[in-house]
Amino acid sequence: MNFNKTKYLCVGGTHNNLKLDKDNEIEFCQEYKYLGVIFDTSGTDDKDIRLRVTQARKCIACLNGILWSKDITKERKLNIYNALIKSSLLYSSETWRLTENNKRRVEATEMDALRRSSRISRIDRIRNVTIRQQIGLEETVIKEIEQNQLTWYGHVQRMAVERLPKIALKWMPKRKRARGRPKKNWLEGIKKAMNERNLIEGQWEDRKQRSLGVGQRRKTF
Repeated sequence: MNFNKTKYLCVGGTHNNLKLDKDNEIEFCQEYKYLGVIFDTSGTDDKDIRLRVTQARKCIACLNGILWSKDITKERKLNIYNALIKSSLLYSSETWRLTENNKRRVEATEMDALRRSSRISRIDRIRNVTIRQQIGLEETVIKEIEQNQLTWYGHVQRMAVERLPKIALKWMPKRKRARGRPKKNWLEGIKKAMNERNLIEGQWEDRKQRSLGVGQRRKTF
């Protein structure tokens, strides 16, 4: 092990260097990036989501002339949006904890790209639903994130019990929780998305049936 290149991160507890034998120690760090995803001492993914939003907005700024162009069809602009902007925005979204603030950030980024593609500014005061209909999108990017998360959840549930993703999914911290309302976790979002689509526990064993259910939402009358 190269101690000069090795760092460690601790969520909660004391933020000190990790001392080993033979007078060696591993330096503590506030955050690190692994496979493009940011991990920090807060134990949340808020900073990573803000990074994805920033990266997507940079893509929008670079493509501004193309998105506002009259000579490019909406279908071609939608392909560009899916390939360059949305792929950057939704990277690693399968594990996001979707709070209301994070939802607003992601939806605002999506609508920024779609408004430019439709050549409609906020000054025109046209509703987001109308713009999605004009460009041919029925669902918001949040619904697509929920579908991706449900797909990943079913994939992990089908894993063997000794696999690390399944162990991490079922792990619960032993330390006492602080006062106040607990923060929304990833599984709460999964349960809510399953309830909206009338999905039940154990249905992930039938991949075909579950894939049909993941893509639909409960109808309201």
